[in-house]
Amino acid sequence: MHWAALLFQIGGASFAFLVPALSGFIAFAIADRPGIVPGFVGGSLAVAVGAGFLGGIASGFIGGFVALWLARRKVPKAVRSVMPVVVIPLVATFVTGLIMLIVLGRPLKWVSDSLTDGLNGMSGANLIVLGIVLGLMMAFDMGGPVNKVAYTFATTGLAAVGNSTDATQLKIMAAVMAAGMVPPLGMALATRLRPALFSEPERENGNAAWLLGASFITEGAIPFAAGDPLRVIPSLMLGSAVTGGMVMGFGSTLRAPHGGLWVTPLIGGVLPYLIALVVGTVITAFAVVALKGLRTRAAVADPALVDA
Repeated sequence: MHWAALLFQIGGASFAFLVPALSGFIAFAIADRPGIVPGFVGGSLAVAVGAGFLGGIASGFIGGFVALWLARRKVPKAVRSVMPVVVIPLVATFVTGLIMLIVLGRPLKWVSDSLTDGLNGMSGANLIVLGIVLGLMMAFDMGGPVNKVAYTFATTGLAAVGNSTDATQLKIMAAVMAAGMVPPLGMALATRLRPALFSEPERENGNAAWLLGASFITEGAIPFAAGDPLRVIPSLMLGSAVTGGMVMGFGSTLRAPHGGLWVTPLIGGVLPYLIALVVGTVITAFAVVALKGLRTRAAVADPALVDA
C-alpha cells in the first residue's frame, strides 16, 4: 500500500515540528513575535536532548519570559529599532539554549523517560483511571490550556511508539480523541432530544456540532458552555470521562493525531471504540437535558428564577 507508506512518511516528518511548534507558540503567547525564535530553537533543543514535550513546554516559557524581560528594558533610542528583530531573539535564544543544554536538559530527559516507562508499565485499572482523567481534561475547557495539555501529552507520545501496535501511547491517543469528540456530539444530541430547552441560535449550533464533533473539534461545544457553564461543563466532563475510561478499558488504539471519525480505519478495536463514543455522547446529552430541565421546573415554580 504505497499511499499508506507515503502518508506515514509525511506524518513522521510533521511530528518533528510538534515540540518546537509547541514551544514556539508558548513563547509567542508570552512575548509576541520576539519570542518565536527562542521558543522554536528551545523546542528543537528539547527534542535533541530527549526532553520531549516537557522540555518543549519548559523552553517555551523560558524563551518567552526572557524575551519579554528584554523587551521591557530601557535602551538607547539608536538601538531600540533593532531590539525586536535582532537583539531580543539573539540574546533570548542564547539564554534559552544555555539553560536547556546545561541546566534542564538532563533532568527533563529523566522525567520524560520515567513518564514513558510508567505509561508502558500501566495496565488494568491504572489505564482506566488515566483515561478518565484525560477525558475530564479534554472537556474542561474545550480547546483551552487544560485541553491542550492532554492533547499534547497524547500526540507527543506517538513519536516514541515506533512499529508497536499495542503501545500504551496508542491507547492514550484513542482515549483523548474519543473524549474530545464527546462534548460537541453530546450537545448536538441534546438539542435534538429537548429543543425547547435551547435558544434558536443554540439549536443552529447544535446542527453544526454534529460535524464538528465527528471531526474532533471540541470547540464546537463552546457556545453552549459559554451560555450556561454551570450546567453544561459538568455534563461534558462526565460524558468525556466515561468515554476516556471505556476506551482505555477496551484497549482501543489509534495512530492518527487528529481526524475524528474520518480516521476510523486507523483505529484498533474500532467497535468498542465507537460504543464508548456513543455511550459518552448519550450520557452528556441526558445530563445536560436533566440539569436544564431542573432549571426550567424551578423557574416555573418560582418566576423570580427565570433569569438564573
